[in-house]
Amino acid sequence: MKNVWTLLCCVVLATALTACKSGEPAPAEGEPAAEAEAPAEKAEAAEKEANTQKIVAQGTKPGALPAPPDVAAPPENAEKSESGLAWTVLQAGTGDKNPTAADIVTVNYTGWTTSGRMFDSSVVRGQPAEFPLNRVIKGWTEGVQMMVSGEKRRFWIPGNLAYGEAAPKDPHAAVGPPRGTLVFDVELISFKEAPKPPETPKDVAKIPKNAKKTKSGIGSRVLKKGTGTDHPTATSVVTVHYTGWTTDGKMFDSSVVRGTPASFGLNQVIPGWTEGLQLMVVGESRRLWIPENLAYGGRPGRPAGMLVFDVELLGIK
Repeated sequence: MKNVWTLLCCVVLATALTACKSGEPAPAEGEPAAEAEAPAEKAEAAEKEANTQKIVAQGTKPGALPAPPDVAAPPENAEKSESGLAWTVLQAGTGDKNPTAADIVTVNYTGWTTSGRMFDSSVVRGQPAEFPLNRVIKGWTEGVQMMVSGEKRRFWIPGNLAYGEAAPKDPHAAVGPPRGTLVFDVELISFKEAPKPPETPKDVAKIPKNAKKTKSGIGSRVLKKGTGTDHPTATSVVTVHYTGWTTDGKMFDSSVVRGTPASFGLNQVIPGWTEGLQLMVVGESRRLWIPENLAYGGRPGRPAGMLVFDVELLGIK
């Protein structure tokens, strides 16, 4: 999925340290997610932007699939939801269950603008896309949940459920994701249930007495001893599984739920992670209580206050 839209933002992606299991990113959300991005937000944002630019540069290249005859607008027989999403069923499915927003779907798809320009296609690449359904544009999250395995649908996704509405003289129109209504032919090949989220720690509300505290104010407690002897440095690239909560017990991000470990440079994440993970060795699991000034610093759209992370260090480079 190298050139596929990371449908990815929160964002995520999100926001989040999401990674598709095939080689390409899925049609990703083009705007910043309302929820918090993962601790490696800077690295992820740069990767998403690079993927977007590759797709934009690709444009409609030889081998592009012709647009369907009804690409300009939904036909009279199309169904429509309250959100404005429209669709027709192209092929009935063989399954009897629908994916949920958190499930990981495998799909083949092609996307066109309403002018008939193909901008993305897993069919042309010859490789289906796999991604969590809640990490993509809103129109995909809503629409694919209606499908069963083996089914094919055509979706007309309005700009507010995709990458935004087209605007006259938009300075970003030439370099950003396609704006306005987008049309996707989607085949749901299969899906698998997302892993259950980890339980909220009982000591999430404040740093407990049995935790150690650094001079900067980070609290930490070892949950499982590691097998390694070396510690990462601030410039190391680490691979981790993690889950993050606010102090009221709300989970806002988890690589465990996504089913994919996250890899990033320790100098590309929030300061509390840069400091806290240097205390760890490979194989170790540790709970970190990170004060707001070492987390997102009260930035709008990010979780506020002290944050609590359970982190398992899987590898160091």
